[in-house]
Amino acid sequence: MIEIAAAAGVAVAALGLVLTPGPNMMYLVSRTISQGRRAGMISLTGVAAGFGVYLTAAATGITAVFTLVPALYTALKVAGATYLLWLAWQAIRPGAVSVFTPEPLPSDPARRLFAMGLVTNLLNPKIAVMYLALIPQFVAPGAGPVWAQSLCLGAVQITVALVVNALIVCTAGTVAGFLSGRRLWLRVQRLLMGSVLGTMAALLLTDRTRPAPA
Repeated sequence: MIEIAAAAGVAVAALGLVLTPGPNMMYLVSRTISQGRRAGMISLTGVAAGFGVYLTAAATGITAVFTLVPALYTALKVAGATYLLWLAWQAIRPGAVSVFTPEPLPSDPARRLFAMGLVTNLLNPKIAVMYLALIPQFVAPGAGPVWAQSLCLGAVQITVALVVNALIVCTAGTVAGFLSGRRLWLRVQRLLMGSVLGTMAALLLTDRTRPAPA
C-alpha cells in the first residue's frame, strides 16, 4: 500500500519532530516531574487521542484542498518552516532553558490530565505541520487510495511518536537529574535540537513535491 521509502521518510521526520522541544514534550516532562510517571502516561493517552484526530482529518481528505489550491499548500509549508526555524532559535538563543528544567505544575486528576494532553496536542503547530505539510509529500499517486496511504503513514508517525514519548515519560526524572547543574550537557542538548529543527525547516522549504490528488 505504501512504499518502504515513504514509511521510512515519515518515520525519520516523526523522530526528528518528537525529539525536539515543543508543546507535547514540555507538557509531558513537566507533568511527569511534577506528578510522577503515572500522570505522565495518562497525559500521553490524551496526546495519542490528539494524534487520532489529526489522522482522521488527513484520511478524510483534508489534504485534497491543497491539490486544488497549490498556493495554499505552499503558504502552509512556508509557515511551517518559519515555525520550525522559530523553535530552532528558541533552542539555541542565549539564555534558553532546557525542556528538562520545567516549572512545577499542580497535581491534577486523571480526567484533566487526559484532557490537557489532548488539547496540548491539538494546538501543537508541529503536529499540524506533520499532517498537513510533511506527510502529504510521501503520498504516491499510483500506490493506492490517498486515504489509505494517509492512514498507513499516519500510523507510522503515531507509533514513532508514542514510543519515543513513552520513553521520555519513563526517563524524564532521571534525565532531569543528570542534566541538573551540567551546563555543557544542557548546551549540547539545545544545540542538537536547534540543528535538527533548522535542517527540517530547510528541507521543507526546498521540497518541490505536491500532495497527491484523492
